[in-house]
Amino acid sequence: MAGRAALISISTSRSAGSAPDHSREPLERLAARLELEVNAFELIPDDRERIEGLLRRYSDEEACELILTSGGTGVAPSDVTPEATLAVIERHVPGIPEAMRDASRAHTPNWMLSRAQAGIRGTTLIVNFPGSPASIEQTGEAIAPALGHALALIAGRPSGHGADG
Repeated sequence: MAGRAALISISTSRSAGSAPDHSREPLERLAARLELEVNAFELIPDDRERIEGLLRRYSDEEACELILTSGGTGVAPSDVTPEATLAVIERHVPGIPEAMRDASRAHTPNWMLSRAQAGIRGTTLIVNFPGSPASIEQTGEAIAPALGHALALIAGRPSGHGADG
């Protein structure tokens, strides 16, 4: 495995046990596709402070290359994942969520309601996914090649283009 990933599923109802969380498996498959070992999985409620704390922990202390979140990216008042992400990232990567919304367009008329974010904190890439397992699969498929390339660039590894290629 090339590096480590942390997975954070954000759902107040699922973290309380009212329904099973099915986002872990598609997130794990995406991490495996990127040759990353899953360092941690957290299932937490929609709590901005807690989300921010975990994003900081897994980037700053655990030095994960990638943090994938699922859930809390819509327009409901409790959907605070984008705000938590924006509070901790240092550089935006807007093309990732744009590509995710574009990939969702063929599958749901609500694609435009996603407020997902992506960005870099230190040497960690953070990407917000929707909470739906099917949407995670669809959007993950669309962005996986670029994620691998981004992780190489962020880590300073040869990326296959320019002077390093």
